[in-house]
Order: sequence, then C-alpha cells, then structure tokens
Amino acid sequence: MKARRVVVTGLGAVTPVGNDVQSMWGNIIAGKSGIDFVTRVNKDEFPAKIAAEVKDFDPLLYMDKKDARKMDLFTQYAVAASKMAVEDAKLVIDEKNADRVGVWIGSGIGGMQTYEDQFRRFMDKGYRRVSPFFVPMMIPDMAAGQVSIQLGAKGINSCTTTACAFGANSIGDAFRAVQRGDVDYIITGGAEAPITNMSFAGFSSMKALSFNEDPTSASRPFDKNRDGFVIGEGAGILVLETLESALERGADIYAEIVGYGATGDAFHITAPAEDGEGAARAMKQALETAGMSPNEIDYVNAHGTSTELNDAYETSAIKQVFREHAHNLAVSSTKSMTGHLLGAAGGIEAVIAIKTIEEGIIPPTINYETPDPACDLDYVANEARHQKVKAVMSNSLGFGGHNAALIFKQYTN
Repeated sequence: MKARRVVVTGLGAVTPVGNDVQSMWGNIIAGKSGIDFVTRVNKDEFPAKIAAEVKDFDPLLYMDKKDARKMDLFTQYAVAASKMAVEDAKLVIDEKNADRVGVWIGSGIGGMQTYEDQFRRFMDKGYRRVSPFFVPMMIPDMAAGQVSIQLGAKGINSCTTTACAFGANSIGDAFRAVQRGDVDYIITGGAEAPITNMSFAGFSSMKALSFNEDPTSASRPFDKNRDGFVIGEGAGILVLETLESALERGADIYAEIVGYGATGDAFHITAPAEDGEGAARAMKQALETAGMSPNEIDYVNAHGTSTELNDAYETSAIKQVFREHAHNLAVSSTKSMTGHLLGAAGGIEAVIAIKTIEEGIIPPTINYETPDPACDLDYVANEARHQKVKAVMSNSLGFGGHNAALIFKQYTN
C-alpha cells in the first residue's frame, strides 16, 4: 500500500508569548520575549529567578468550570490549543468520522503541580483528603485523554513521553499513523506545565537552568555567554490529515509534513552524545523519509536550549548532515523568546516552522551578542528575516538520549 500524503490544516497554541497562534507569531517575529521573573514559585528560594510563564490564560474560554477543575494545567493547555486547532481546520467531528479522528499528544512531566498539592494534603491530613481525581489529573496521557473526550475523537488515542523530544515525537508518530491508514485525521503535539517547586528545585540542583537574573537576556542560544535554559510552559497542537480528505472538504492547507527521524544516543541520561552524533542521525533519517537532499532545506528551527553542550553539539550535528550547505542555512532558536517548554517545545516549534513557510519570515534568535567559535552558523541574529522558505526542519532533543527531527514543506499538487 502506497503511503498517503499528510498535510497540516489546523494550528493551535498557548505560549508565554501569546495564547493563540496569531498573537504568538506576531511576538515571535517581532523578537519579543515572554520571559520574566518567576511567579509560580518563590524566586527567593532558588538560584534561578526567571521563567517563561503563560499569562492571562482563562481555561473557561475552552471548557466549563466543572471540567477544568478535574484537569491539571498542562491538560487545560492541551484542550485549549486542540480546540483552537480543530476550529482553525474547520474540522467537524461527528458520528460519521469520529472513529477516524485520532489524538496523539505527549507530555513529559504530566501533572506535577497536582502531584505536589495532593502530596502536601496527604502528609498534612491523611489519605482520605487526597482527591479522587488525583491520579487522572496527574498522569501524562490525560492531555490526550481529555482532548479525545472534549472533542469526541474516537480513533487512536496515544501519548508519547520522551522528555524534551515528546512534542516532535508525538507529531512524527501521528504523521505515521495517518500515513499508514490508522486514521484519516489526528490532533497532535505536546503540552507541559512544569513550573512548580519540585521541578524548579530539580533543574536548579542539576544546574541546567540559567541563573542569569536579567529576564530579557537570559535565554541566549548559541551565544558564547549562554549559561542554561529558561523553563517555560504551554502547548502547541496541529491537525494532520490525509491530502485526499483535505482536498475533498476544501480545507486550507498550511504545509505538508514529509519527514520524520527518531534516534537514541545510548550515551548518557542528560548529556547529549558527543558532537551531536544521535541528533545527526535523526536529521538524516528525516531527510531520507522525506526523499529530500540536504540542500533542499531552507531553515532549521533548532532545539537551541541556551545550554553549553546542546548548542555546540547541535551545531556540529547540523554541519555533519548538511556539510557545505550548512553555512547557507538559516538556523534559529525561538527558545530565546519562549523559553524551553520541555517536550511541548516540539509542538510550539512545529507551529512556528509551519508559519515560517506560510509567511516567508524566519524568526530570529534574540540575545545573540557574542559569537562562540563552536557555534558558527547563521543564527538569524536578533531580527526576523523575510525570505521565501519552501522546507523547514525542526529539531527536538531530550534527556535520555531521545532525538527527533521533523520536516515540513510548502504544499504543491
């Protein structure tokens, strides 16, 4: 059976730089940062003082109060972004197609705030005071579960948990599900709400976070003076469907998804493989599955976390894969503005990659001031660039040695 072509027809986002795709995109191309002093935890108790928090999010715009109370924040973000994406796709889910509509939404940490709140309640007042909704609010798959329930999607319902790569892995796995015929439509991406005391403590203890106390300049991917990532939160969701169904119902097509690579480092629990060896293999796989040559990629939305090893090794990986074309590529990290949404970054960055193709504008890497000899590519420093973009690769790399690369290209008949 010939693999079916898969296109993107809907986008949804809840982010630190805007709670819908239009707002997010406008701020991204303007180079506006969503990073500020953290408010979800007491910053005086931690060496890290800043975070990229979602602002002014109202779950009741997307669900009733009773349902919202049964969801951790990461699930609320997922439901909101999914409803936006389905509405954007003008996809009606009813008894005629419900079993052909899937959901594949990842989360890495899941309901961490729920866990912390209920653990305190258990320690203070005993098990009888623990909420009966504790487990279904906490488990990482509940974003996918609740989206399915809220939207009536009865096809494959799954959750990928691969640390900071799960958003991209979810989209790639969903792409394959549509491609091979498991479903005709799928709602996919990632959601995360990790800004809690224990998360902040854990990442601070391992010295992964930036200890810079200037919110506007702390996230500086590929800059020589980078000192760690800035933790963020939110959700990024796509609607994927077969080209045949999109054409049949007259849907607007943002882009075609054509490539997916996923590899393991087999190296270290947190550090990336030396010189980005695993990331390079993921990028090569994505190109091979897309049937594309390296010089057909115009832009790489990099994982670019603003950490010492990631940025240097990802640069090395790009050079291994693209060789002489590497220095002709535009490469940028939008984490300079959104912070690092952990695995949800892959969902948000897929939305950004697709908007880059649609709008012909490449987002910048802000705060790029001091070049690092180990990071010597074109990082679209500080200002967006107007440029026709036909194909984009989006990279996501996670603790545990998880590597994922996606390729989106301009749709043509």
